[in-house]
Amino acid sequence: MGLNSDIKIFSGSSSKYLAEEIAEVSKRELGKVSFHRYSDGEFQPSYTETVRGDYIFIIQSTFMPTENLFELLLLIDAAQRASAYKVVAVIPYFGFARQDRKDKPRVSIGSKLVANLLTAAGVSRIITLDLHADQIQGFFDVPVDHLFASSIFVPYINQLNLENIVAASPDMGGSKRANSYASFLSCPLVLCHKTRKRANEVGEMRVIGDVKGKNVIIFDDIIDTAGTITMAADLMMKNGAKSVRAAITHPVLSGPAIERLQKSELKELMVTNSIPIPKEKMIDKITVLSAAELFSGVIEKVYNYQSISSSFII
Repeated sequence: MGLNSDIKIFSGSSSKYLAEEIAEVSKRELGKVSFHRYSDGEFQPSYTETVRGDYIFIIQSTFMPTENLFELLLLIDAAQRASAYKVVAVIPYFGFARQDRKDKPRVSIGSKLVANLLTAAGVSRIITLDLHADQIQGFFDVPVDHLFASSIFVPYINQLNLENIVAASPDMGGSKRANSYASFLSCPLVLCHKTRKRANEVGEMRVIGDVKGKNVIIFDDIIDTAGTITMAADLMMKNGAKSVRAAITHPVLSGPAIERLQKSELKELMVTNSIPIPKEKMIDKITVLSAAELFSGVIEKVYNYQSISSSFII
């Protein structure tokens, strides 16, 4: 650790609500950042306090618009140029994570490009939550602490005191995640098999496993237009499920998502606050669980060079 190195927590503009919570839990003051905006839309963040020799944690999710990602890059660069000892990017929602491979000809691998940009900006470490694909960790040449929302969702689910729980994955790609939750909850696993017409549009779906009389909980990392989740919930209710809930880490909730949720058989949607939900999108079915305590604990452990393995699972 650098001589007399102190810990300071800063925030980009999109995640200030979460950064304030993290700072409060950590019993620390949130660092001050100002943003100068030019008339053409260009912006320049600056730290209004010294960061020389300090261990800097920057909280910023990189959901759309892309301005949020670029803002994080500028904050990292500014901290490096101000002689910070270490610059750690805490990215609750890692945008472009769905672009983790070439799934068709002549496309970019967006998450690899983002990793390159963060590294070029001078980041020392990444802390993130429920990446869309585990292999994205390998795109970085700096340490990546990949946390899981199970430590947030499982205690809440246990408080619901549901009987005959079944863990479900909305597609085959999420079976590993759902299977982990099934182990945590000591319950059976069911899968949904779907075909897509195109991106964000599901063609057909069928349930593999028994849901009759069960309280089903669907687990996934991202809920975007809610087409898959609501179709799965409706299908499971038709197959005799007693109730269907969903625990989804990142509430993107774009396009027709809220309308679909309102009309669906889904009883409750549990999400984290990795992405802020606008007031006009907050409906009674949505329960927001804070990730502040999880991130606060990991930040303190990283700063003190302590093991964080206990933060990866329950």
